[in-house]
Amino acid sequence: MKKIQAKIKSFCVENNLESPPEHRVLDTMSELGEVAKEILKMSNYGREPLQYRPELKAELGDVLYSLITIANSFEIDLEEALEQVVEKYEKRLQKGSAGSENE
Repeated sequence: MKKIQAKIKSFCVENNLESPPEHRVLDTMSELGEVAKEILKMSNYGREPLQYRPELKAELGDVLYSLITIANSFEIDLEEALEQVVEKYEKRLQKGSAGSENE
């Protein structure tokens, strides 16, 4: 993950794509909305069983890119952050479920 974060950081610097974190968050939410839209299309807006469309891959890539730019803005190591989240869920599961009611 560190290599990916470094690659995205360099890419943003080289292409003058740096922007404030609050803009990155808005961009991430917009991209997540596009994932939701793609899922709706995959089910014909709930009229049919969900059927994978390759466009979902690109939309998820956009979300990941946007999340990485937020993490880079705050110099957050995403690998470390993910490890912390897994530990949190493991502790919750030991108490009965993965829900936040077990904190």
